[in-house]
Amino acid sequence: MRLAETLETGAAALLFAAAFVFGGRVHPLRSLIRERRTVVSFGAGISAAYVFVHVMPELARVRQGFAASVSLPLRYEGMAIYLVALLGFLLFYGLDHLRARLRETGAARQSGSAFGLHVGGFAAYILLLGYLLVRNLETGGASMGFYVLAITFHLLAVDNELRNEHGAVYQRTGRFVLAGMALAGWGIGLLAALPQHVIALLLAFLSGAIIMNSTIMELPSEKDGRFLPFVTGGVFYGLILLPFG
Repeated sequence: MRLAETLETGAAALLFAAAFVFGGRVHPLRSLIRERRTVVSFGAGISAAYVFVHVMPELARVRQGFAASVSLPLRYEGMAIYLVALLGFLLFYGLDHLRARLRETGAARQSGSAFGLHVGGFAAYILLLGYLLVRNLETGGASMGFYVLAITFHLLAVDNELRNEHGAVYQRTGRFVLAGMALAGWGIGLLAALPQHVIALLLAFLSGAIIMNSTIMELPSEKDGRFLPFVTGGVFYGLILLPFG
């Protein structure tokens, strides 16, 4: 990797980490939108638009390449790409469901287990986000810019969710763990290159996870999501991405 690309992706990884370390004090678009929760919903719409308008078409393009790059014959011409995206969606739904069940017990030990499960699941998720800063299917400034903007807004929404859910314990330790995972993923990406078909599977998994995590922070009524900002963010960013495919 060229030095310029290393510096570019490193700056993006620092931005991801900063979303957790300083997320509670950051209010992007303050001059336009006063309420921070509205910005969170707007950002969730942006991340969902990124997956549907940018990542999904890219997965469709790499599907045939994925099938061709695997030495063993594949049935269904690489449809595993979409199955893995579904698995990412279902896994994070299952983690959130299990976390909610643990919280319902009300016991301190189970509450601690819920925190560990919640932060642990997101730690792996953010490690993958950091890795794909370096090892993605696409190269080029525009693609990197779209990815970084969408994911930064998404991570601010994740930080807001975890901060509200776990309070002081997240403030003390959880946010620093997640910030470290963003940097660790970037570092692993510099050192370890995986085959393109594996990258395609990781991106598919991540796509399903982003859809689940964006919607799960908006749809339940107790999450206090904002419908119009979520839709506005999705339509706005989708229209920006549309010419780029």
